[in-house]
Amino acid sequence: MTLPVPNLDDRRFQDLVDEAKRMIPALTPEWTNHNVADPGVALIELFAWMSEQVIYRLNQVPERLYVDFLNLLGTAPFPASSARVPITFWLSAAPEQPVRIPAGTEITTADGNGVVFATRDELRIVQPTIVGALTSVGETAFRDVLGELRYDRDTVVCFASTPVAADDAFNLGFDVTLAGQLVDLTIVTAARGIGVDPDRVPIVWEAWSGEHWVAVDILRDTTGGLNRSGTVRLVVPRLHEPLVLSGQRLYWLRVRLVEARPGQPTFSASPQLADVKVAALGGSVLAEHSRTVLSEQVGTSDGTPGQRFSLGNAPILPREPGEEVVVSVEGRGETYTEVPDFSASGAADRHVRFDEASGAIEFGPKVRYPDGTSIQHGAVPPFGAAVSLTRYRTGGGTAGNVSPNTLTSLRSAVPFVDAVANLEPARGGVDAETIEEVKLRGPRTLRTGQRAVTVSDYEQLALESSPKVARARCLAPETPLDPVRVLIVPDNDRDPQLFTLDDFALTDDLYDTVAAHLDQRRTLGAVVRVTAPYYQGVSVIVRLRAVPGRSPVAVRERVGVALSRFVSPLTGGARADGWPFDTNLNAAVLVSVLEEVEGVAAVDELALFEYDLRNGVRLGDAVEQIELETGSLFLAGRNQVVVR
Repeated sequence: MTLPVPNLDDRRFQDLVDEAKRMIPALTPEWTNHNVADPGVALIELFAWMSEQVIYRLNQVPERLYVDFLNLLGTAPFPASSARVPITFWLSAAPEQPVRIPAGTEITTADGNGVVFATRDELRIVQPTIVGALTSVGETAFRDVLGELRYDRDTVVCFASTPVAADDAFNLGFDVTLAGQLVDLTIVTAARGIGVDPDRVPIVWEAWSGEHWVAVDILRDTTGGLNRSGTVRLVVPRLHEPLVLSGQRLYWLRVRLVEARPGQPTFSASPQLADVKVAALGGSVLAEHSRTVLSEQVGTSDGTPGQRFSLGNAPILPREPGEEVVVSVEGRGETYTEVPDFSASGAADRHVRFDEASGAIEFGPKVRYPDGTSIQHGAVPPFGAAVSLTRYRTGGGTAGNVSPNTLTSLRSAVPFVDAVANLEPARGGVDAETIEEVKLRGPRTLRTGQRAVTVSDYEQLALESSPKVARARCLAPETPLDPVRVLIVPDNDRDPQLFTLDDFALTDDLYDTVAAHLDQRRTLGAVVRVTAPYYQGVSVIVRLRAVPGRSPVAVRERVGVALSRFVSPLTGGARADGWPFDTNLNAAVLVSVLEEVEGVAAVDELALFEYDLRNGVRLGDAVEQIELETGSLFLAGRNQVVVR
């Protein structure tokens, strides 16, 4: 039970007016006109209105003190988080010399007035050379075919088994890593493959990440799945590591034959290749929603303790090497070290604290203790000293969660770069925590004591670790040797109808943040495993009738939104705060939800299916109920709505 908030005075405007009128006969019996037209009554109502405003302010005092207590306990709002997305740079040609795109290169929208993203790392685009070529059967049998590719009279059978079998592969080895590169493979075929549909060939391109083979994004394939001469344009993942195959340690890229889906024809005879050439026409590098501000003068010290200086931009992002506060006196600058608080700072320690959400820096206060002594926590900048930042990054928030192909303009020209774009949506941008959210989080933080003991402790600490964490669920170990599983649902502000499985994948940064936060607070001997829930796809086919006079198109749109929202991990369920973990879904509940949608007269038929979120297909027949296993959530797949 929460502590009741006292209402210091519950009187309202009419209560005050009535009370004043009741006092008139006793104080001024000659005043007999109590109608609203009387000037005296008008004055009573005016003063009653003013008194009501004072009472309202008085009743805010407990809330103000509540926030002040949270400040004393060091409960501060979470700062904003930046969205991130790979940015792809296209070159105007394939130059022989390496092309360098420096870290911090800024990209914005086409009009130049939108959000700004900056690359996190340097991108080097180097022209690769094919120095190895192998055909393979499974993962063990390899045959070197590099010589056959180099001579015009020879051809290479791409998939070597007879008959062709799944997991046959053609491997290309390169002398340099293709990590993040935009690569064109020009392929010359000597003989077409037999038995396949060129528009649905069961092959996949993969690169070695250092631990396993990962799929490569294909931007264009004019070969019809290796059935004719043409070009395969692909974006290699950001991890591309060397691997030893058949005694050759190279950077490998392969095309592998996979199991055909039902109704999808496969090769009865393998295609044969006469030549393969490679050219790097661009590359991708991770960028974040940020803008760098250089050498900002934030103010001049007045020599007093506890000074606070506001920066020119807010919010600001976590500091990186080279982003420092400098206090200069007569041309001599001293660097101040950032600390989370001043509790351990002495009077000579040059320490500073950042308030990222509001965009400010603070210097140490002077604290008076009960014994009468006063201690300065952190050095005070001398009177007249200039306070500046060498550089800092500003940005973050949901404004950075832009859609694909939105960031298409360079803020400054880069040699050899012809075009730039984000090929996928930016994810991870979260606004700074509001005061109301801090007030809800504060008591739970005190209860956990920053130590993970119970299941709810793990969940609360996971929520506190990052504003990108929308929901957390802890599964207790079944045996003492099992790990504590903490399931994380990342925040996402996209339309629930557009959610995909990748939207709820844990990024490396979020995983590291949550894992490190819990590792510092777990009990001795506890093993914590941070992971994502299992997402069960669900698809609905529904036929319904619209209210006469309502637009069928509008009703169909509302129904689609209602279906996606109701099963969403973030907005689903009866309370619209995310579908509950381990809670089953049945068709009858969906019917009742749709009948409440504006414009729906009646639901004639509803079919509920399990859905393969990765491959985009419905599984099996319609069912009355879909059950969730422990630690699972629903995610909407492709729905079909028919409105009569």
